[in-house]
Amino acid sequence: MTTNHAAQTPAHWCVYTTPVGSCGVAWTHDGRLAGSQLPEASEAATRTRMQRRFGAAEAEPPLHVQAWMSRLRQVMAGQPDLLDDIALADDTLPPFHRCVWALARQIPPGQTRSYGELAIALDAPGAARAVGQALGANPFAPFVPCHRVLAAHGASGGFSAPGGRHTKLQLLELEGARFAASSQQPTLF
Repeated sequence: MTTNHAAQTPAHWCVYTTPVGSCGVAWTHDGRLAGSQLPEASEAATRTRMQRRFGAAEAEPPLHVQAWMSRLRQVMAGQPDLLDDIALADDTLPPFHRCVWALARQIPPGQTRSYGELAIALDAPGAARAVGQALGANPFAPFVPCHRVLAAHGASGGFSAPGGRHTKLQLLELEGARFAASSQQPTLF
């Protein structure tokens, strides 16, 4: 769920440990989330990706960024927190993407929605594919929880983060998501 550009030039970035592996987070000088990174194959690979994406120097995170990381770990341990009060440095990104990400941020941990449900909520019922593209370009995963958005009938849909659908499943399981399998369509669970 990452792109090769930062939402805004960050002040710094760091790599930190989570239940799914070494994630990365970048922040702006004005205290907003500039971007984040789900784990690569190793901590070194995550660090390399963060350097390539953001270019800024790796640094010790300030207290507010440490709080973001702690809260994200708690969500991954099943604690309810939308993380929607963390300001995103998204003002230069496409307005449609920002609307999709804002909706995704309202999905509680352990719950899911479909691409079509988000499209309907945006008053664009035929835009499920565009919703998926916006989520695929999400530079803030997992703070913007694109992993909580599934294809129709509970099928996993795409997930462009390292680890693909396995990572999506792992994040949902950590959050306590439960689904009934459909005999008509294969699902994540």
